[in-house]
Amino acid sequence: MDLWHTERQSEGTDLRIRVEKILCEHQSPYQKIQVIETRTFGRILVVDGYIMMTEKDEFIYHEMIVHVPMSVIRDPKRALVIGGGDGGAVRELVRHRCLEKVDLVEIDGEVIEASKRFFPSVASGLGDPRVTVHIEDGIRFVAETGDTYDLIIIDSTDPFTGPGEGLFTEKFYRDCDRILNKGGILVNQHESPYYEENASVVREMHGKMKRVFPICTVYQAYIPTYPSGHWLFGFASKDVSPSGDAVPGRMDGIETGYFNEEVRAASFALPNYVKELLE
Repeated sequence: MDLWHTERQSEGTDLRIRVEKILCEHQSPYQKIQVIETRTFGRILVVDGYIMMTEKDEFIYHEMIVHVPMSVIRDPKRALVIGGGDGGAVRELVRHRCLEKVDLVEIDGEVIEASKRFFPSVASGLGDPRVTVHIEDGIRFVAETGDTYDLIIIDSTDPFTGPGEGLFTEKFYRDCDRILNKGGILVNQHESPYYEENASVVREMHGKMKRVFPICTVYQAYIPTYPSGHWLFGFASKDVSPSGDAVPGRMDGIETGYFNEEVRAASFALPNYVKELLE
């Protein structure tokens, strides 16, 4: 009998992917972690039944959440990643030699271990000497740290699954604003605007961020395995315009599969239905 991974993406709409083999299935103290082997998307990391990443399309998400802000920050030295235990965002960050320090704060260390074991190419940046891994609550870390950062990436699970719910509150965004340097940028995974279940989260999240940051918008990418494929990232800053020019030479020597300067500029050109959602 065929085995399928089935994920409810909206009422009456499921994504089904044939499973060749279950490589890992484990209940951590926080969430259920699975790694499945598929013919279509390669290995897939599943948390509480939701696809977090696949070998086939993870590069799109990780390149866009990192290189869009990194290409326009004038002089980035320090970056903070909240969540992102798979290591993909860190992998892209350490390709930027201008960064001197990268902190990864992940509440569930078992996600990191699963990625190291089953997705070594994604977790490859975690061994960089500039990277410090903190196994702790990102909400508490941001509230209590005395450090400041030029880039904050919130690479969380969805707010309706796992321990990520607290990363979508106005208080959390205010704590992030406190530790964000002048000229810095905060980005986060911002859900899909297409299905109403996700769109309502987009609307609420954007409203909270707008009450904290004077500059606040979203940008977009196409990620096949995420609900509808149309995915948003939040962009917030005290003083950096999303339409600003890229820093000359910032991406020199960094090869990418999805990101380029034309894609960066175009990613902020939003469809009307997304503009109306954000208003």
